[in-house]
Amino acid sequence: MSSRIPSAASLDHSHADTAAAPDAGHGVSPTDSVGDWMAQRIGSQRAGPASAGSGKAGLVFLTQDITDVSTIKRVREFLDNGLPVLVLGFERERYNSGYRPPWPHVLLGRTVDGKYAHRLQALAGALRVIFRTRERLGGATILYARNIDQLLLALVMKMFISRQADVIYEVLDIQPMFVAHGLRSILLRLVEKLCLTQVKLLVLSSPGFHRHYFAPTQRFRGPWLLVENKLPRPGLPDRPRFTPRLPASPAAPAQPALTGSNGTRPLMPPDRPWVIGYFGLIRGEQTVDLMRRLAQRLPDRLQIRFRGVLTTVDEKSFFKTLEACPNILYGGRYDHPGELADMYAGVDFAWALDLENTEHNSRWLLPNRFYEAGYFGVPCLSVQGFEVDRLVRRHDVGWGFEQPLEDSMVRFFQTLGVEEYERKRRRLLELPEETFVAGEEIRALCRFFARRAAAPPEKPPVEEGMRPHPAA
Repeated sequence: MSSRIPSAASLDHSHADTAAAPDAGHGVSPTDSVGDWMAQRIGSQRAGPASAGSGKAGLVFLTQDITDVSTIKRVREFLDNGLPVLVLGFERERYNSGYRPPWPHVLLGRTVDGKYAHRLQALAGALRVIFRTRERLGGATILYARNIDQLLLALVMKMFISRQADVIYEVLDIQPMFVAHGLRSILLRLVEKLCLTQVKLLVLSSPGFHRHYFAPTQRFRGPWLLVENKLPRPGLPDRPRFTPRLPASPAAPAQPALTGSNGTRPLMPPDRPWVIGYFGLIRGEQTVDLMRRLAQRLPDRLQIRFRGVLTTVDEKSFFKTLEACPNILYGGRYDHPGELADMYAGVDFAWALDLENTEHNSRWLLPNRFYEAGYFGVPCLSVQGFEVDRLVRRHDVGWGFEQPLEDSMVRFFQTLGVEEYERKRRRLLELPEETFVAGEEIRALCRFFARRAAAPPEKPPVEEGMRPHPAA
């Protein structure tokens, strides 16, 4: 079986039943515990961090898009933990294409989403760039690859340039091509399976990816680490305290106070609409279509607010929906994390129903919106049986819906009481910040990388009988 590295999430308050924190009397933090475990299991030795400043490339981060928000986030996390990073990556014509990172980087070329034939040509051009840059890469100890393209490049680099480096493979999504049944998909899975035999550590953003894909389909038995897509700490505003919600619409007139059994609080629905927020990358025609139908069936009971960038949604169709539904609003792009507090303060629910690939990726992933909304005390709406719904139900901080989604959600908004809603929100704000904010997993990963710089490569042992993460 796979060697499941106990993530820092398994050491926090919400998972106290599965893993105990180290004895405080020994002066070891949970982060130290995870990092020491990694160092022992992945094949490192305890060493000082001085190697990070040795002038070598150290950590080489290979990415499909140097302007991608998740790439920027991860590189900043490595830099914040004292690791020098050299980024090798492509560029795509996307929402953030004008961004130029301030850290050392090498542009490998340009690629297009979903066009694998074009990407093969781009890989060939990238190899020429890499070999021209080989003087900067020879001393690398970690090759950190995002997606299959970069994993192939990393393995070529290990073979010819960075022979002492360990290859780390991070996966944030399982693309449809990897789970389809055609010949191209079979060949793609075969290539990935062969590459996985050379991977020192698999980093996943959701345990569902391991449970449903890497373990049963790719038969991966190596060590893997769960690094959830949590909020980065720098720049994050203070977390709100629990107080009864004010009317969500800034344009709403002042409401008289209503005194209930728990004191005095402003009026809530049905005296105003429930407000759903969908913030971030707006994707999936099925998702927007469901929201349109809900808005049409509940014109006085529901308001939906979009903020962010349209990705896999037809722009003309989206704006026609806005014209047809006055209770659907689009506020454009926003500053992250600067505007998050105000955005979430204006909504009652966060939309976490991803309907783009419901048989695989959408079902298995843990969306960033869960962590954003949870930090700011906004309960999530999810689909029953999806990975995010497991998380919502385990913490009791939201609601999951059964099929048919439209009917079950309409019934929900027609019958939901304020008391039940505020109980969920209070429960959400009682959870520790570490449930939603990145920290321990990244620090442990960085410390392992720093120690690896001073240690010879070893084969990681696969340990039987490890206690799995409760979500796994």
